[in-house]
Amino acid sequence: MFSKIKDLLIGPPLSTKAIGHKQLNKIRALAAFSPDALASIAYANQEIYLGLIVAGSMGLSYALPIGLGITFLLVIVALSYFQTIHAYPSGGGSYIVARTNLGDLPGLLAAAALLVDYLLNAAVSLTAGVAALVSAFPNLWPYRVIIALGLLLVITLVNLRGMQEAGTFMAVPVYLFLAAYLSMLIYGLIRLAYEGPTPLASVAPTALQPVTLLLILHTFSTGSTALTGVEAISNGVPAFQSPKARNAGRTLMVMALLMGFLFVGSIGLTQFLGVVADSQETILSALARRLFGGNLLYYLIQFTTLGILTVATNTSFAGFPRLAAILARDGFLPRQLNILGDRLAFTNGIILLSSFTAVLIILFQGDTHALIPLFAIGAFLAFTLSQAGMVVHWWKERSQHWGLKSFINGIGALATLTTLIVVVISKFLSGAWITVLLIPLILVGFSRINLHYQQVRKQLSLKGLPPSLKPVEPTRVVIPVSGVHRGMVGAVNFARSISDNVTAIYIELEPGAGEKARLEWESWWPEVPMVIVSSPYRSIVGPLLQFLDETDAQHNDGQLATVVLPEFVPSRWWQSLLHNQTAWLIKTALLYHRRWQGLERVVIDVPFHLN
Repeated sequence: MFSKIKDLLIGPPLSTKAIGHKQLNKIRALAAFSPDALASIAYANQEIYLGLIVAGSMGLSYALPIGLGITFLLVIVALSYFQTIHAYPSGGGSYIVARTNLGDLPGLLAAAALLVDYLLNAAVSLTAGVAALVSAFPNLWPYRVIIALGLLLVITLVNLRGMQEAGTFMAVPVYLFLAAYLSMLIYGLIRLAYEGPTPLASVAPTALQPVTLLLILHTFSTGSTALTGVEAISNGVPAFQSPKARNAGRTLMVMALLMGFLFVGSIGLTQFLGVVADSQETILSALARRLFGGNLLYYLIQFTTLGILTVATNTSFAGFPRLAAILARDGFLPRQLNILGDRLAFTNGIILLSSFTAVLIILFQGDTHALIPLFAIGAFLAFTLSQAGMVVHWWKERSQHWGLKSFINGIGALATLTTLIVVVISKFLSGAWITVLLIPLILVGFSRINLHYQQVRKQLSLKGLPPSLKPVEPTRVVIPVSGVHRGMVGAVNFARSISDNVTAIYIELEPGAGEKARLEWESWWPEVPMVIVSSPYRSIVGPLLQFLDETDAQHNDGQLATVVLPEFVPSRWWQSLLHNQTAWLIKTALLYHRRWQGLERVVIDVPFHLN
């Protein structure tokens, strides 16, 4: 039944041979990797507006210059990653570039920053999408967390179906958004040409504070969240159809061009048309209302905004699992994250991202503005390290035009580093300190995981292991007995087939129960002795471990007794909940009980399946 439900939700398993046929063409790839960058005009514009509105009309007049500055930064970053795509067509993005050229620590720092960025992007995109919805339907405001979690569930299921299905699903809202917003901007420019600009002084509220350099820098830093997501294409090059690098590079350029036009166009229209939003409405909602009133076109704009912001989380769902898989392959994250699921997707990474995103949405009560201060630091740290790594790459390679390429990446590294410093300083007390603290903690986690894998590799190595000249002692077997029943037959027969030294042990929880069990046991297996151990505190595991330690010490034969564990298995999964799971507790305790250094205890489970 579970298998049928799983196939219904995410589809039947795909053969590994199909992996070459499940890659993305440019149309699907643009839909899969670019929604974050395209949709960023929603929350980036909103943060620029909120940052400047406190300074009244004078503050709002700086919106377009700030938008142009961020767009210029976008051009630099896009050119840098265009070069990264062709230099590293196997994918990996900032992590691969930084680790290869700058060393392990910078590479892992870039990876930690990107993981945080992907996580926050998913939470911010969903909450911003819900904000667009409740701008049109204010009565939904109390349910914003539930709506965001519902949308997260849909995106998770779509991505679990596999990359091609995700690209197909994302194509509809992405291209609908592009058609709606490009049409709105063109219509707005025509209206602006006919009506002329609206003075901001006539519509803006009274200034609460003057325009200062700190205000401009803070607004620039919050608006720079528009650049998150540019990394995703360079990290996802292997998902493209061949020729991978060329297709990925062209997709990146188209994405940057569209994003720049949407970003600058929407900011310019809100400024020159004198658009001001109230406290429960986004600035893009106010722009659409200014152009279309409250008619059907306005609601179309709001629903396309909700759609693009919802699928913008797919940038994270495309990038996070792939980066986690690369880190797992290199031994810095659990190996399970590098396993392809039934649908040729990194299922464990998708579920991990979805779980953390849900936690963020609940903790911050679906408030985009509260999440934004944590945002952008990870992206700009990764940008800086990646572009610095590319400078070193070109210097080492000395290929054609390497000087120009190094100059472009060097300018990019300097620009993003400057932006990173501004973001950290201006947003530190607003919540950026959480990200600043979290990234080093992730680095510590990488180190601990990698150290564990190194120790495991060392301890499992056969190198230097001398052949054992000591004769093998006959196996001693102990059978824990819960009662004399049909489920014991297979366990006893198996134990006797591997050893002539078999002992049964009964943990007596109630006085007199042991003797009764012994009499019944001897009527069936008189040749197998039973030991009764009293447990005054009604514990089973503790007395059993103590008995095993004592008998091993008494025999002192260079081995630990093998435990043959009878276990009956109910026919339905829910029926297991009706039993006390003693066998599972014993197995777990035996696996982690390590009193005897250098000796290992064999635990053999003998199941008896109930009808």
